[in-house]
Amino acid sequence: MSLSTANRPDEPAIRETSHRRRRALSVDCAAAGILLLVQAGLLAYSATRHSPVSDEVAHLPAGMAAWRFGRFDLYPVNPPLVKMIAAAPVLLVGPETDWSRYDTGPGRRRAWAVGRDLMRANGRRSLWLFTVARWACIPLILVGGWVCCRWASELYGRYAGLLALALWTFSPNVLAHGQLMTPDAAAASLGLFAAYSFWRWLRDPGWGRALGAGIALGLAQLTKMTWVFLFGLWPLLWLLYRLSEKRNGSAHKWFRQAGQHAVVLLAGLYVLNAGYGFRGTFTRLGEFEFVSGTLGAVETWEIVKDAGGNRFRGSWLGQVPLPIPKDYLVGLDRQKRDFEVGGWSYRGGQWRYGGWWDYYLYGLAVKVPLGTWLLALLSGLCSAVGILTGDVPTSSKGASVPNRDNNPSILDRDRISWRDTLVLLAPAAGVLLLVSSQTGFNHHLRYVLPALPFFFVWISRIVRYCAGRGPTALTILTASLLLWSIASSLWVYPHSLSYFNEAAGGPKNGHAHLLGSNIDWGQDLVYLRDWLDEHPEAEGLRLAYSGAAVPEVFGLT
Repeated sequence: MSLSTANRPDEPAIRETSHRRRRALSVDCAAAGILLLVQAGLLAYSATRHSPVSDEVAHLPAGMAAWRFGRFDLYPVNPPLVKMIAAAPVLLVGPETDWSRYDTGPGRRRAWAVGRDLMRANGRRSLWLFTVARWACIPLILVGGWVCCRWASELYGRYAGLLALALWTFSPNVLAHGQLMTPDAAAASLGLFAAYSFWRWLRDPGWGRALGAGIALGLAQLTKMTWVFLFGLWPLLWLLYRLSEKRNGSAHKWFRQAGQHAVVLLAGLYVLNAGYGFRGTFTRLGEFEFVSGTLGAVETWEIVKDAGGNRFRGSWLGQVPLPIPKDYLVGLDRQKRDFEVGGWSYRGGQWRYGGWWDYYLYGLAVKVPLGTWLLALLSGLCSAVGILTGDVPTSSKGASVPNRDNNPSILDRDRISWRDTLVLLAPAAGVLLLVSSQTGFNHHLRYVLPALPFFFVWISRIVRYCAGRGPTALTILTASLLLWSIASSLWVYPHSLSYFNEAAGGPKNGHAHLLGSNIDWGQDLVYLRDWLDEHPEAEGLRLAYSGAAVPEVFGLT
């Protein structure tokens, strides 16, 4: 029996709808590609204009040592992935090297001395070496933009993806650290990628997605040790995600997903060890020489100059082989020691020995563009109004189809669950809580940079309240705030490291709020050299320089 004419599908309408969706997808891909290319260009140019910042002087020789000697002990407080990516093209161009001061041991930090020797050996060519190293890391930053776009699109719709990507592309903090070969921006990118991969596995469990999430987890661990808490957070999120389902499923389903989650964690651990070449994996806990009071039971800096300690030595715990690389735990221990020893910190015109629990919140308040802050406020207000009026996503289904022309009726059916928001924001909250708890000293806002892309994705949910309603006041306001945020960032570029928003008084007033890597990390020797070349009448000047680079390399004394 044939279908009646009234019940037959309208094939021309179907074809038109399909064509419209393909066209929209092409436009979205082109727009996203343009934004990524713009960011790559901004990062590539600024990488040529700045002298090596303090930590880069140590990172580059550490990455070279990992390739040349298979050792990761020159700068163990950060994992080796970013350093090795940066060092690979530098080794290909054949730099001069000087390893005479390569010396490791409990409490020793010789990476900066080796880095300065590297600069002296290569002279003015040093800037080119660091530029090549920086360029090699740019693809890692672009990964973060791609994930921002994908995750926001899958949650909130196609225009949300472009909004999140734009916030990432022009963020002054991303531009500031994405141009460098330090790991902070790369950790933000790969941490977001890991969380996105885990979320996709939660939404649609499978062995392949579990393995992919595990690999992404391991890569995140190899960028920055901050992400170690994901090994504890993800099992908790998985339990909450599954227990909140209306139908939890059979015992067989639970066992299968538990097995897949084990694959996630084990794959992450395997990739972490592989990144260190399995060097020192399964070393017994009692064989380490720790320098922190937490692990080494040592009291003062004087004790750990030449020797460490180990509170587990002689106990049954000391006989336990650890399934992590030796240098990874050594790096964690040295980082912990730094916070235990403490140091002088500066915030808002006040010096203090030690730090503040709200230092990073203060830093974000003055170094994130006001346009971005107002977008976050607007997004939160819209969400709150939606909750009060019942026009907010609450079901557990989730919006898995991003390209539906942002039809409000479809968005109402494809609702976003509170679980998806939890999985999105929990890693960002974890970063903020972890770094804020370390109050031995406060120097670097970059420690919370990995939290930013998660908030960019969350902010983009405001598009759901603009979608399909034409150029309303909300749409115009959202676009205006985005343009303000972009303009504020580009007004300071390429000096993005010293960016402060208008409420803080801009870069000229930045010193009233923060110091150190938040404003001057030794990055302006090239600009000083160029200024002196343009002003030969300037005589009798002397240089007061806070940084680890070698000014003589740039013709400065």
